[in-house]
Amino acid sequence: MAINLQIESLTKSFGARVLFEGLSLTVEQGDRVGLIAANGTGKTTLLNIIAGREDYQSGQITLRKDIRVGYLEQKPAFAAGKTVMEACFESDNDMVRAIATYERAVKEGGIGLQEAIGRMEQLSAWDYEQRAKQILTQLHITDFDQRVEKLSGGQLKRVALANALIAEPDLLILDEPTNHLDTEMTEWLERYLAASKLSLLMVTHDRYFLDRVCNRIVEIDNLQTYTYRGNYSYFTEKRQERIELGNATAEKTRNLYRRELEWIRRTPSARTGKAKYRVDAFDELSKERRSAQKTQQVRLGIEASRIGGKIFEMVDVSKAYGEKVILKNFSYTFARGEKVGIVGENGVGKTTFIRMLLGHLQPDSGTIEVGETVRFGYYSQQGLEFDQTEKVIDVVRKISEDIPMADGSRLTASQFLQQFLFQPSQQHDFVAKLSGGEKQRLYLCTVLITNPNFLVLDEPTNDLDIQTLNVLEEYLASYTGCVIVVSHDRYFMDKIADHLFVMQGEGVVKDFNGDYSDYRQWKENLLITSQKPQKIAEQPKQEQPKTKLTFKEKREFEQIETELPALEAEKAYLETSMSSGEMTTDELIAAAERIRQLIEEIDEKTMRWLEMSELA
Repeated sequence: MAINLQIESLTKSFGARVLFEGLSLTVEQGDRVGLIAANGTGKTTLLNIIAGREDYQSGQITLRKDIRVGYLEQKPAFAAGKTVMEACFESDNDMVRAIATYERAVKEGGIGLQEAIGRMEQLSAWDYEQRAKQILTQLHITDFDQRVEKLSGGQLKRVALANALIAEPDLLILDEPTNHLDTEMTEWLERYLAASKLSLLMVTHDRYFLDRVCNRIVEIDNLQTYTYRGNYSYFTEKRQERIELGNATAEKTRNLYRRELEWIRRTPSARTGKAKYRVDAFDELSKERRSAQKTQQVRLGIEASRIGGKIFEMVDVSKAYGEKVILKNFSYTFARGEKVGIVGENGVGKTTFIRMLLGHLQPDSGTIEVGETVRFGYYSQQGLEFDQTEKVIDVVRKISEDIPMADGSRLTASQFLQQFLFQPSQQHDFVAKLSGGEKQRLYLCTVLITNPNFLVLDEPTNDLDIQTLNVLEEYLASYTGCVIVVSHDRYFMDKIADHLFVMQGEGVVKDFNGDYSDYRQWKENLLITSQKPQKIAEQPKQEQPKTKLTFKEKREFEQIETELPALEAEKAYLETSMSSGEMTTDELIAAAERIRQLIEEIDEKTMRWLEMSELA
């Protein structure tokens, strides 16, 4: 296999803080590598170094000759005033450089023009703009003349993603590619990468994405690099085996440490003479023990504050912004200990829903009643602005000195921070020293230390590392209060939510009894059913209960069974046509709009068919 990227003995530090030391990594052709490490350990820094955007102290990075590299940054930014299409031509890739060279050569003339044409042919750069429009359209960006400063965070991410894909790189580097993407776009990206032949190096906390895309996982833990040939599920299994082996070794280290510590205390003169080697060995043993402590798994059992019989009730709640309906006559009563996930496309109104729940927004009509004992804990996707000169421990202590545990004991603020992976030495660092992900983790701690009994979490998984997500999931699994969570992280939703509020648009909210995977399977089954409705009609009628449909409803029921396959066929045809690369820009836009209409129509008719099938 050809080697696309070779990293040897790479070292990077900021002052006394070492991010990685002697790091080596190889990415071969066809490798799809997921890089896993805790927040603040230099994942983004490493990707920036590979992309040539940051320097390093020592080591060597070698890229294959003539390799094309694409890079999606975690927080992409474009110059204000640029249109979406102009932003695609601002990329630093071979194709854009070749186009710029060709345009200059056309103006100047001479022998350089022939060379520029040859380079354009070599890179297949003539249809760059058409490819850009095709990928943007598939990512639901169809207004190519829109100014980038008018785009939402999710739209900016999609434009940046299109930028990385247009040039058809040999090596694609992705930093948190699923952040701010809704589920539909995430699953599109999974399919796109699975069908491509490129090599991949990415950082993501999306565990289903890692599972479905990657064939190798590289973990950086305590400055050590561990490689696993397999997907995320394989990695978790083998990592657990490594941890269990490490725990056995750590226990031996602790026993030896205790014996050597006792010897040191009994022998004050040991630091001179022949016993010096034993003292040196003890110092090394101390380092091993501290390293082992860092990798210990956490166990949380927090006691949520008491919550009364009346918790939360919404009755006939409606909310709209102009013609856009968020909720329409929605009613629900929350039960003690209930954990609800909210899903829906970007822009459907998920954040508006929870802001009404919290009393930050008032409904247009209907009532929202909150029980007197309810104490909300709200984690906003906008985050929290910290005083950069404050110490980590002081940020939490000024909220609460401790938090009660389920066994009756109390966890101090310092112990609580340690459970969320802030080691004692780091707790006295200033907030300014924290990475973006570490600040989000600290924000999470400030919410949880208040000991709420009703947690409202809006995109809590963005910018958190997998280790923190595992801690949060364990916390929520044993949490006795109510939880409402908005998240595009499918793995997280499967672990946390008992049932889902599916926001379908036009004010419709479906209460789905199951986790996210159950919901996806249900939707897939609906499509299969809608494609073969005649089998339902062919069931022996004598075994069916007497119909409860009116004559008019029966005619509607039969008509839907005829219409659904035709709608699905039209949608499939349009999707195939869009992927062919043969459609004009206007045709692509029209096809994308028609597919959107078809999806809405199919969902609406399928729901109606299900309602009537229960009565048929």
